[in-house]
Amino acid sequence: MAGVLSILPDPPEAPAPIGVIAGGGDLPIFVARGLKRMGYQVHGIGLHAQYEDELPEMCDTFSDVGLLRMRSWGKRLRKRGVHHAIMVGKVDKAKLMHQRWKLVRNIPDLTTAIAWYKHLRHDRRSHAVLRVIADELDNNGVALIDSTFPIMDQLSEPGVMTSTKPSANQRADIEFVWPLLTELLRLDIGQSLTVRDRDVISVEAVEGTDKMITRTGELCRRGGWTLVKGARAQHDRRSDVPTVGIQTLENMHKHGGTCLAIAAGDVIMLDRFAMLERADELGISIVGVPVSHAPVPPSDAPAMTPAHFERAFTPNQSESPEPATRSNDD
Repeated sequence: MAGVLSILPDPPEAPAPIGVIAGGGDLPIFVARGLKRMGYQVHGIGLHAQYEDELPEMCDTFSDVGLLRMRSWGKRLRKRGVHHAIMVGKVDKAKLMHQRWKLVRNIPDLTTAIAWYKHLRHDRRSHAVLRVIADELDNNGVALIDSTFPIMDQLSEPGVMTSTKPSANQRADIEFVWPLLTELLRLDIGQSLTVRDRDVISVEAVEGTDKMITRTGELCRRGGWTLVKGARAQHDRRSDVPTVGIQTLENMHKHGGTCLAIAAGDVIMLDRFAMLERADELGISIVGVPVSHAPVPPSDAPAMTPAHFERAFTPNQSESPEPATRSNDD
């Protein structure tokens, strides 16, 4: 079904306290750093065995909480006078299973067990999980807010963002595959797919982008393929915002990918300027594709007109100009 537009609470004014409910990866660190730079108090809630070691020292206060003990999240934030929170980061299930004591630490509390039974037994998609978490936090007087507002400088922009330009064939691939990606997103299957010569190679599902990239390398050993990634219309930015980073580029390069096309304004580029520099070093072009998020009937995918793609392949003037450019046709 079509995405339902969520009206998110506005962030409070600094120096109000904001909670950061953190999973793994660098994204929580960028969010905490952005909040501190904007003058907010940051109160971290780290999911046990998931968050990065350097995160606690970036927060004014920090608590380690069980992944499956949702009730404690809101209670701890409420005790610190927090009424707004951001939830970011990934969950590595393997870390839960590595040691038995960690598994015990994550035994579900009653709140989580009831939520699982009532709402998540038959629908474990990200937006269903988000709805359950948001409702429980709201019961404790804590509202989840847009996770991207402290890191707006890390969002993708329209146009070619690298000095390395996509080849004519890659531009044609992006124009061909973007409507297919839009439909993939509408059906809530995944956020990415790969393509070469107007032939879809891999479609992302539950395995995630990195494993899809590996699979693409196995299926297309001659390389030169393009990865496209976006977010569904009316995507709820309180959680699971599509993200790429330097590791994405390294993985693409290892497996033969030479072009990354992402929805402009909808995809987080972790450490964006370092990522653009590394992309040029690896010979990978990065393109921000302008996307319309006007509401559409469930049976229709938003049409991408030739004007959209002409704008997508226009060099991004906001980036520092380079003295020389290269194309993947070279």
